[in-house]
Amino acid sequence: MRRWMTALALTGAVGLGVTGCAPPGGADGDLTDDWAALAEPTSFVPSAGTCHAADFAEIAALSSYLPVDCATNHRLETVHVGTFTGAPAEPPARGSAPLSTAYAECDTRARVYLGNDWRAGRLWLGVATPSAPAWTGGARWFRCDLTELSDVEDNGDTASRTASLKGALAAPGPLSLGCYVAKAGANRVIDTMSPADCRKRHNSEFAGVWRAPATVGYPSRDRDWVPFYDGCYQVAATYVGVSKSTVRFRTGVVALPGGPEDWKSGNRGVRCYLWISDGAFARSLKGVGGNGLPIRTG
Repeated sequence: MRRWMTALALTGAVGLGVTGCAPPGGADGDLTDDWAALAEPTSFVPSAGTCHAADFAEIAALSSYLPVDCATNHRLETVHVGTFTGAPAEPPARGSAPLSTAYAECDTRARVYLGNDWRAGRLWLGVATPSAPAWTGGARWFRCDLTELSDVEDNGDTASRTASLKGALAAPGPLSLGCYVAKAGANRVIDTMSPADCRKRHNSEFAGVWRAPATVGYPSRDRDWVPFYDGCYQVAATYVGVSKSTVRFRTGVVALPGGPEDWKSGNRGVRCYLWISDGAFARSLKGVGGNGLPIRTG
């Protein structure tokens, strides 16, 4: 899958809340005993459940923090704000242990917020961190941001929304992944996957998400895909309600991880699709069992 988003590096100042009081009457010129002590500086922390008109940026500066009503046009929604613990002197880099831990927390919180795995919909999850000046000032938060995409199979663009994502995947809806007409090119590589009504002829269907273990690397050679296909066959078998060996004999699968940069950030979820390369069907295959699977002819 080609990477579809370019992160924007933004900088900004740390927000400080400083309070004091007026000097008392009859000041004696000794400021140390007449003025109230200043409060401790407090770093700005963004809020969860907020929407934003701008696209995702890996570095979230205070100067760019401009929340909008989720009922108005927006391109981003913050579903959770967490805190780094034991973090280094600088904001964690992509691929570092602190950022991977933050991604895992965002992944979990996004599922709760949506009512399902975010990968079951046309969505993308990103983790934003404070700017370097904010980090120096004590900011240790991270933002979990979701963005709607026009599609997730064919390098889709970000899309504008006018409603919150909260609970959006708790039941099948406009964001949910469903059925497709997949077209293969050379070497049986899928070229395009066009959404289709599951009640009409199609040859592919989203079956669920396989989570790759830490020992599996991002695929760069043909043999690297073996564990991805194996994992997706198990997901497909569970979806249909048959054994893995039956699915292997009766259908194919499409395995769709995120881009390499997403993988490095901690996204190890792989979207899995059933694929009948030599035929088509006109209903969903969810729970149909062995008798409901098409017979492969090639």
